[in-house]
Amino acid sequence: MLAWLIKTFLLQAFSIPSASMENTLRVGDRVLVDKLTPWFGSEPERGEVVVFHDPGGWLGETIPASTNPVTTTIQKGLSFVGLMPSAEEKDLIKRVIAVGGDTVECKGTGPVKVNGKALDEPYIYPGNTPCGDRPFGPIKVPEGRIWVMGDHRQDSLDSRYHQNLPGNGTVSVDEVVGRAIVVAWPIGNWATLPIPGTFDQPGINAAAAGLPAAGAMAGAVPLALWRRRRLVNRAG
Repeated sequence: MLAWLIKTFLLQAFSIPSASMENTLRVGDRVLVDKLTPWFGSEPERGEVVVFHDPGGWLGETIPASTNPVTTTIQKGLSFVGLMPSAEEKDLIKRVIAVGGDTVECKGTGPVKVNGKALDEPYIYPGNTPCGDRPFGPIKVPEGRIWVMGDHRQDSLDSRYHQNLPGNGTVSVDEVVGRAIVVAWPIGNWATLPIPGTFDQPGINAAAAGLPAAGAMAGAVPLALWRRRRLVNRAG
């Protein structure tokens, strides 16, 4: 029961099934996902690596589940306590590039720009370009949704490839399971998953950038409170 409560409300392990997030995450890695902070109203932020349910049509055909009763029982047992993903769940893992209210685009081979600010993306797979295989935008991300991309840009069917589906490639925050915070297994791949500094550059916040000079002072206190809440959420 304790393991079930931890899996449901605190942390859950997820297995990486594809190369779309290399080299940040490798096939077979197990990541621990923070499921606690969303319960307190925290929403995905730019730069976070998040697990989310398939918004519909992203995964295509599913692989038939094993019919071996022993394998099925073990899978369900480990899934129940959060040590393995459920065979019935259809989840993906990507990096949040833009959030509701942002404008995101990438022309030619890049760079990706969020609200006009170019991103420095050292996490991109070596040899890949930011968007050489699929330029896009500018796209205005609706409130309550996020734009996601894989770190292995030339091997990731992310938001860029699903603009013909409902949501135009964006993902509802309601579909987000939580933020991946650490690679827990194998031990040799252990690493934390912090937010890259490029997402904290001045002027990238769409709301703050749009404030007139006179309104900036009036919004100083609410903005300070928002930043304090953000730090508290990160600490959690």
